[in-house]
Amino acid sequence: MTAFGRAQGDLVDWEIRSVNHRYLEISFRLPEAFRDMEPGLRELVAGRLRRGKIDATLRIANQAGVSPRLNEEALDGLVAAVEDIRRRVPSAGTIDPVEVLRFPGVVRDDEDNLSRFKAAAQRGFRAAIEDLVDHRNSEGARLDGILRERLAILEQGAAAIRELAADHGKVLRDRLRGRVRELVDQVDGERLEQEVALLVQKADVTEELDRLDVHIAETRGSLEAEGPCGRRLDFLMQELNREANTLAAKSVLPQAARIAVDLKVTIEQMREQAQNVE
Repeated sequence: MTAFGRAQGDLVDWEIRSVNHRYLEISFRLPEAFRDMEPGLRELVAGRLRRGKIDATLRIANQAGVSPRLNEEALDGLVAAVEDIRRRVPSAGTIDPVEVLRFPGVVRDDEDNLSRFKAAAQRGFRAAIEDLVDHRNSEGARLDGILRERLAILEQGAAAIRELAADHGKVLRDRLRGRVRELVDQVDGERLEQEVALLVQKADVTEELDRLDVHIAETRGSLEAEGPCGRRLDFLMQELNREANTLAAKSVLPQAARIAVDLKVTIEQMREQAQNVE
């Protein structure tokens, strides 16, 4: 979602910046005479983007073209009224030109010329939005490659844990035998096997690995699907992390525990990148 768009013209310049955000939040910096354009511009943004904090700034390239015009008739009437007051009240102070400009009707926009600038602003905004979208698409393609690389790492780690999990029974049996020998000379083989079976059942990670495979496939499918997928990726990162946590907790072999921790690191890297996806 992080990107930058620009459109420069003879009359107006646009700059649009986009950063990460859970929802679509739009802020405009517009000259006062262009404020009435904001609702329509918001609709244009909402039609092209779904997420991100958007800051759009309009600058007038040719300031003289939108300078206010004096309403000479209203100004003459105001000056005449002030002079009349001075005649009646000699102690009255001098006229403040800024206050004169604030008097209703003294300043008016050149509507025809302003319309020309607004039309240019509308065209320029569309161009700047498309430039922003192009930048976001380029960034999205880069993120797609990064996330796919991490998915391959997750698959390799899951396969390694699955291979190591096949030895859980033997490792637990040997470990339990060693502990029992410290207490008694003779071990009840049947009871030992019952205890081993119970421990193996508790340490079984087949379901976690199967769910991990499903979430990896769902993530890859989301990357290949059309349209925004950022929120779905956020959810899938949570699910992947949950399975990695369980694998780490249930790992019997130190090698499996280390791989599970590596999976968590990779998932966190993916989560950071997924926050940039619309």
